[in-house]
Amino acid sequence: MSEDHTHVQEFFGARAADWDGKFPEDGPAFATAVAEFGLRPGDRVLDAGCGTGRALAALRAAVGPAGLVVGADLTPQMLAAARRAGRTAEGALLLTDVTRLPLRDGALDAVFAAGLIAHLPDPETNLRELARVVRPGGRLALFHPIGRAALAARQGRELTPQDLRAETNLGPLLSGSGWEMVSYADEDARFLVLAVRHP
Repeated sequence: MSEDHTHVQEFFGARAADWDGKFPEDGPAFATAVAEFGLRPGDRVLDAGCGTGRALAALRAAVGPAGLVVGADLTPQMLAAARRAGRTAEGALLLTDVTRLPLRDGALDAVFAAGLIAHLPDPETNLRELARVVRPGGRLALFHPIGRAALAARQGRELTPQDLRAETNLGPLLSGSGWEMVSYADEDARFLVLAVRHP
């Protein structure tokens, strides 16, 4: 997508009110991805590009009452939809650009990012920003509730070797931005990549 954040805000802003209703079957996939993420009670986790906050309940359940859950998104309408859905009970919502987070270095234990990577204007630099706010040894999950092929079919496009989320492209991208990929799953029903922050 364009580096012009207005485009992202307009795209998602226009779809925010109906977003959850459009993808009602995604809930279990989010819960499963969070379960596989390996969060622990007391962890501090950011849902980067949280949208309507569909992951917040699962993230809260994983880190427990002693943990910290923050959902960050660039689009006010998405955060408004999260509030209407009552998701502020699961975590704090922050209107911000995840490519320039207002967080100190190493403030978090983990970042969960659902559907985010395709919308990053400069993926290597932006993933480095996510690494900045995570402690060494902390974790990153790049998730989508359907796999690459299914998503491409939904969007009416062909998969190409240049696809950012292909394992051969994503591994080096993560390595160059402060992460080490530890698992890669691209299946019809989910896309989930787990990475660990370099020391």
